[in-house]
Amino acid sequence: MSFNLADKPLAERAALEDEKSRLFELWQNNLGKAKGEGARLFGERSKRKGKWAEWVRAELDGMSPPEYANMVRSEVNRLMAASK
Repeated sequence: MSFNLADKPLAERAALEDEKSRLFELWQNNLGKAKGEGARLFGERSKRKGKWAEWVRAELDGMSPPEYANMVRSEVNRLMAASK
């Protein structure tokens, strides 16, 4: 299987490029919001104690679109790694 875009048919290349553009625009437009939301979720850690991880999972599951939830998840993970 080839991962070279030049080997793909024109329509498939165009679809991949459109998806790439959509994801970049979503990232660009929502990065600040995702960082703020990640900080909010991380800030609840001391209040929720043992139930925090479960609560964060539920919060992330309720976020849409899934790509945005992944951005927030990455920020929470970054904050957790920085706090160790």
